Amino acid sequence: MTAHLAIAPILLPFVGGALLLALGRLSLPAQRAVALVCVLAQIGAALGVLAAVSGGDILVYRLGDWPAPWGIVLVADRLSACMLLTTTLLALWALIYAGNGIDGQGRHFHVLFQLQLFGLAGAFLTGDLFNLFVFFEILLIASYGLALHGGGKVRTRAGLHYVVMNLAGSTVFLFAAGLIYASLGSLNLADLAAKAAALAPERLGLARAGGLLLLAVFALKAALLPLHLWLPAAYSGTSAPVAALFAIMTKVGIYAILRCHTLLFGDDAGALAHLFAPWLLPLALATIVIGTLGALAADSLGRLAGYLMLVSVGTLVTGISLGTQGIAAALYYLPHSTFAAALLFLLADSIKRRRLLRGDGLLPDADMARHALWGGLFFAAAVAAAGLPPLSGFLGKFLILRAAPDQPWVWTVILLAALLAVVALARAGSQVFFNSLPATDAAATLRQQAKPDADVMATAVPPPDAANAAATGAGLPDSSGSARELLAVDALLGLILALTLFAGPAFDFANATAQQLTEPARYIHAVLGGKP
Repeated sequence: MTAHLAIAPILLPFVGGALLLALGRLSLPAQRAVALVCVLAQIGAALGVLAAVSGGDILVYRLGDWPAPWGIVLVADRLSACMLLTTTLLALWALIYAGNGIDGQGRHFHVLFQLQLFGLAGAFLTGDLFNLFVFFEILLIASYGLALHGGGKVRTRAGLHYVVMNLAGSTVFLFAAGLIYASLGSLNLADLAAKAAALAPERLGLARAGGLLLLAVFALKAALLPLHLWLPAAYSGTSAPVAALFAIMTKVGIYAILRCHTLLFGDDAGALAHLFAPWLLPLALATIVIGTLGALAADSLGRLAGYLMLVSVGTLVTGISLGTQGIAAALYYLPHSTFAAALLFLLADSIKRRRLLRGDGLLPDADMARHALWGGLFFAAAVAAAGLPPLSGFLGKFLILRAAPDQPWVWTVILLAALLAVVALARAGSQVFFNSLPATDAAATLRQQAKPDADVMATAVPPPDAANAAATGAGLPDSSGSARELLAVDALLGLILALTLFAGPAFDFANATAQQLTEPARYIHAVLGGKP
């Protein structure tokens, strides 16, 4: 019965999406209720998988009871369980935030949301390279709809770039899978790992080419340099809850890199051992540098959050490149960076809704309503995103640095990036919360913006509530969704605080996960059977 837990995180969002599609005539509040129940059930399933594998067991579910490597297998280990729980917790608060009206801006938001979770769960649980491609496509197709949800010129342009880049990546993935199959005769991950050490010399070139193409595909999904250009515009251009959920999308690429780096190309892979290793650290450090420079140049809170996500991607891959101790540190830092990025996207949208003139642009505006509350939340989010003490981001970066005692470039880049991230966030906070326009100037600017054509509409005036708010310097009143916004933002902060307070058990689990990953014989034995 325990083995059946491995398929539950995949079945639940699939059934939820199908149910919401079949009940498409439901009112929006009813759709929200159904979606919420589905996500809560998925959290329960993720917790069940985590409990089942926390002692080191590996769950294997053979669809159709076909033995590996002939049949499709789902495999749940500590890494899969960690990724599932992080995804479902993030999805819960993104879904609640979307209930402030964003989910009603287009059709099938909740269906696409569930299908996105279906693809993510499948990617984390599949034990087959081709089915990894299939689940990649499922989550990407759902993400295309979510990224464009609500429409608009900016969103469509950024979404188009995102779609084109990922379609190209999918094509390369197929070529990579073909080369791997041609050289090793299998696509089952455990079978590939078992066969890699005995690979014939004449097939070594094909296998290496396929492996490096896989790295390119996963680097695109993770937004590693130079395949990162799509991320800031796509994430800042879409709606806030979608961008928050997309904080886990880059982690799918990182997960795939880590899985292949330790299983397919680990220490026991013979001539294919450490195929990814020469590329990971240079690409990771370069991504941190580019992300930091982008954050310093960002002209809006949304783009700032997007570039800081690139910094976190580079930091995670840096940890992966540093061996077992670095992998453990990266796995502790991974949920923190996911929640912190989502928190920034949600806060950027909440602030944008309360600024009359500039939205989330880093330009002077009228005072916001309840600016002290939102300023305090932004300060806490900035501490989390920059990796400052005492929150878990600082602990994660400290553990990564501890894994690189003799690598000055790692220390220099990570510490300097943290300092410049503080500068970028302080600049953004100062512009948004301390650089207010005089009330009369704000009202005049708002009236000017309300005139579509000065020659035709010489007497145009802004809406009464906006004009009065600008004139008094009070900002627009909070929307009816402010309770949902505050709940989602506070909950993400609470998850980051929990990672800080329970850092000891969390890191112990991350360390055990890293040890399990660097001993692939246990994974191979669980899937294929036989002597480990």
